[in-house]
Amino acid sequence: MTDAALDTRLPVRSRGAVALVLIALAMGGFAIGVTEFAAMSILPDFAAGLGVDAPTAGHVISAYAAGVVVGAPILAVLGARYPRWLLLIAFMALFAIGNVASALAPTYHWMLVFRFLSGLPHGAYFGVAALVAASIVPLHFRTRAVSTILMGLTVGTVLGVPVVNIISHAHGWRWTFAIVGVLAVLTMALVALFAPRDPAHPDASPWRELGALKRSQVWLTLGVGAIGFGGMFAVYAYLASTLEAVTGAGTAVLPWVFAVFGVGMFLGNILGAWAADHLGFKAAGGLLLWSAAALALYPLAAPHLWAVMVVVFLIGGGGGLGSILQTRLMDVAGDAQTLAAALNHSAFNTANAIGPLLGGMAIAAGYGWASTGWVGMGLSLGGFVIFLIAWLTGRARATA
Repeated sequence: MTDAALDTRLPVRSRGAVALVLIALAMGGFAIGVTEFAAMSILPDFAAGLGVDAPTAGHVISAYAAGVVVGAPILAVLGARYPRWLLLIAFMALFAIGNVASALAPTYHWMLVFRFLSGLPHGAYFGVAALVAASIVPLHFRTRAVSTILMGLTVGTVLGVPVVNIISHAHGWRWTFAIVGVLAVLTMALVALFAPRDPAHPDASPWRELGALKRSQVWLTLGVGAIGFGGMFAVYAYLASTLEAVTGAGTAVLPWVFAVFGVGMFLGNILGAWAADHLGFKAAGGLLLWSAAALALYPLAAPHLWAVMVVVFLIGGGGGLGSILQTRLMDVAGDAQTLAAALNHSAFNTANAIGPLLGGMAIAAGYGWASTGWVGMGLSLGGFVIFLIAWLTGRARATA
């Protein structure tokens, strides 16, 4: 079927109506971006508040990521028969509860539980939101529509994280999670107002969604994200501590460095969407090599503030990989679109668990705060190897 034929099957919506849907969905991405990245940026604060050291506090980041990994496939499969707009509201409600509970966590171990709970709806929300976004635009705008949802996450890193960082330093780290809870409730209201009320597909079922797990290209694409994205998180999770201990930056400077990272991620997301429209899956390989090069520079740049800001900007640019992998999964998942789309964020947060874990191990072993750059480079190159396998086997199968 041609693209034009597919486009005629779309409901007719005005540009304004499409924009309102995308804004509503992106608000959820904004809330998720704030909680995910701000939690890393205030790691020294809640480590002190909960009475643990920074590497131990890094397990709180990993607990959230583990929640995403576990929650995305389970919620996507269990929700297969429900309308997507209703699922989005339910996922945001669970997300709000988890973040408010995190703000009230009395101990480190309760914090681990509540961050795990907060992560459960993350991947399922993004997966379903990406499918809704793709369903309201013509096929040739699909990647850009999906990138708009991820743009909410990147705007969260550019604007939300620095603002929340300032508030947290002034009034306490617990405000970070309380603010995210409010953003989640706002998203619920916007989705209820503007998201299309399309019914669930009549043939949708948990078993049909599980069909995605039979496809090797789905697993390889997920592997690219699970390993390749880990490099960025290995550095980001300990960036605040590195800036204080190695660069000698004061707390007033930290929000600006995180904003620079966010700008890099924002522009990288735009670049990733453009590259996917023009180069397809090959764009993923280019961004992985970009990330590996930037991460290799990080240990050299860490002692110098202006140098590390430039490198952090370049590392953020590697975040454009997300939209490329999301549309790749839509292409290789067949009928199991919801599970495959959600699993992209399981992979993303597998990286969010692996990166801080390996980075923390390197620091604990005495290699220094900046050694996370070398760890990150290795993970990016590992992702590139998996990309090559996926690309070459995909080409061979298409040729056959």
